[in-house]
Amino acid sequence: MAQWTSAVGAAQLARLLKSQQDRPAGPGSRRPPAYRALADGIRLLVLEGRVPVAARLPAERELALSLSVSRTTVAAAYEALRAEGFLESRRGAGSWTAVPAGNPVPARGLEPLPPEALGSIIDLGCAALPAPEPWLTRAVRGALEELPPYAHTHGDYPAGLPALRSMIAERYTARGIPTMPEQIMVTTGAMGAIDAICHLFGGRGERIAVESPSYANILQLMREAGARLVPVAMAEGLAGWDMDRWRQVLREAAPRIAYVVADFHNPTGALADEDQRRQLVEAARSAGTVLVADETMSELWLDDGVEMPRPVCGFDPAGSTVITVGSASKAFWAGMRIGWVRAAPDVIRSLVAARAYADLGTPVLEQLAVNWLFSTGGWEQAVELRRHQARVNRDDLVAAVRRELPEWEFAVPEGGLTLWVRAGGLSGSRLAEAGERVGLRVPSGPRFGVDGAFEGYVRLPFTVGGAVAEEAAARLAAAARIVESGGTIGAEGPRTFVA
Repeated sequence: MAQWTSAVGAAQLARLLKSQQDRPAGPGSRRPPAYRALADGIRLLVLEGRVPVAARLPAERELALSLSVSRTTVAAAYEALRAEGFLESRRGAGSWTAVPAGNPVPARGLEPLPPEALGSIIDLGCAALPAPEPWLTRAVRGALEELPPYAHTHGDYPAGLPALRSMIAERYTARGIPTMPEQIMVTTGAMGAIDAICHLFGGRGERIAVESPSYANILQLMREAGARLVPVAMAEGLAGWDMDRWRQVLREAAPRIAYVVADFHNPTGALADEDQRRQLVEAARSAGTVLVADETMSELWLDDGVEMPRPVCGFDPAGSTVITVGSASKAFWAGMRIGWVRAAPDVIRSLVAARAYADLGTPVLEQLAVNWLFSTGGWEQAVELRRHQARVNRDDLVAAVRRELPEWEFAVPEGGLTLWVRAGGLSGSRLAEAGERVGLRVPSGPRFGVDGAFEGYVRLPFTVGGAVAEEAAARLAAAARIVESGGTIGAEGPRTFVA
């Protein structure tokens, strides 16, 4: 019986491998034999999770044709992978990917490290900060005081607690977007919101237009829902959204959904101006596309004088085009798994009805905690503390990276939690692998693209500051030296670091 659970086509694998080869070699790097380069490329794709474990690889002849190399080269690469434990084969069943004994199965997204690993590894994989105390404790205490009446009910509120729905609606109205509670559904985080939207509107095989780059976990969610992702390239630096490209894609591909992060885009940090927002909505309306606006970063401006544009839904007064997603997870704390959807009442009713076959509802206690924060003014004070933490971390990290890696390029955003860095011609995948070996976890650019794009980038979040930021940059520079030399760690092994 075959041991593989999915398959990777030759053309798809060739595209993924080509994205690695297109990057110029670092200074002083040695070019390996062709079979070794192919084996290394496949191994990196497996370690990053971009090719799943237990995925059947193409036959040797088929892959050789797609790569324009000899079958002998592919056969030698497969044999090297088998010897290293990254490939298993059986006559008549083909060859499929594996991981050697003792190696962790690679993550497809950007899950945080377990707490016990944080003493020896600096985790830059997850763009999330510790809770802004004392506000978390106060909110939970306030929620416990409000809990008794709800404890006498069944506890299932598919649309969310009425009090929290009303509060969220009032907050949109205060921002100049008249909103009724019937236009709000509370979800289990923004991921839960977008998952519900994709299942309602997307369907397997439907096209979804996405920014390129975009948020890695959302891209993976959409892939696993069976969507066909249509990337729309972002402009360089912080310029953001190229409206000519967006109009062309929406007109020609006619995607059912378009997903955008207009407020301090993840990963680039770009902020869409009002004209870009207006044009996005108009283009989506003309194409009959549902525009999903992710507002999870909208309150995380970090610099004084930043003028926030109107929300994307403010350019859709009829409410027929834009669905807005918000969350407490980025602005407050990732452990507070409360998100929400703002949409037309009929869309909310459809989302709520579908929830009976999904998660039924969102935890009551956490909803009460967020409602306490909104109703007491604690939210504003907690978010101001979050902005201060992120601002200090951003400035420390920027200074440290510029000192350790002066040839790397990036634009410093005015808000959000991420820095999108061009890594001086080095492979982001190889930097991520080398980073693990020196005690640094950093996500490579291809996680944020479609079919291997952005191999020359890494994403750095504003989650560490001070001495930890300096140590993270030093370890990143050590990883860069390993990639440049094509060598091994040598004396530059990971050090235990206590923040």
